[in-house]
Amino acid sequence: MHKKALFLTACAAAVLLVLVFILHASGALGPILDFVLHIDRHLGEISARYGTLIYAILFLIIFCETGLVVTPVLPGDSLLFAAGSIAALGEMNIHLMVALLITAAVLGDAANFAIGKHLGDRLFANPDSRLFRREYLHRTEAFYAKHGGKTIIIARFVPIVRTFAPFVAGMGHMHYRRFLRYNVLGGIAWVMLFAYAGYAFGQHPVVKQNLTLVLAAIIVISILPAIIEIIRQRRRTT
Repeated sequence: MHKKALFLTACAAAVLLVLVFILHASGALGPILDFVLHIDRHLGEISARYGTLIYAILFLIIFCETGLVVTPVLPGDSLLFAAGSIAALGEMNIHLMVALLITAAVLGDAANFAIGKHLGDRLFANPDSRLFRREYLHRTEAFYAKHGGKTIIIARFVPIVRTFAPFVAGMGHMHYRRFLRYNVLGGIAWVMLFAYAGYAFGQHPVVKQNLTLVLAAIIVISILPAIIEIIRQRRRTT
């Protein structure tokens, strides 16, 4: 199973490189950073300008957010909701988009698991590292202590923890078949919930006129459980 995980990681990395090359060649790579920082404003513009390449851009962001421990701050929940709302305009096929993003989420977690298994201890060896912050690791470990293997599913809905959950599972040498089951279930639930919610409600007049506030609310609601858990833990230790 570990060989399969490594093979999956290699395939995912190859796909990632191909996507980066395609985006660079098309001139779409430059606007991605601005797109990430202002997702509600630029998703429709990028979809209209680059057409089907929007699928590759979304795939790339979801894969990186779930698969690379250096990118825990990339948008996830809000991106899926916004993408669903754009799909409702007929710019994208919602079902194709959901299938691709589920694949990206599952591949991302699988890659993250393999990285954690083989490089985890080294990456977090320096307690003063700004890139690999141990507080994120400790937060995820606390989730595991409370929820066990189901953390892989639950963490899908918690920013930052979502990125580190498969990494910690790899570090802890969770059996890959067990991890894969939670990975697939979590990926399906996460992508379908937010993407189809955006598809169903994103074009409602109230939501459409206040999309920035809606996306901000999604982010706040997503991180609220983690904040509450941190406060509870600190109260217990004081």
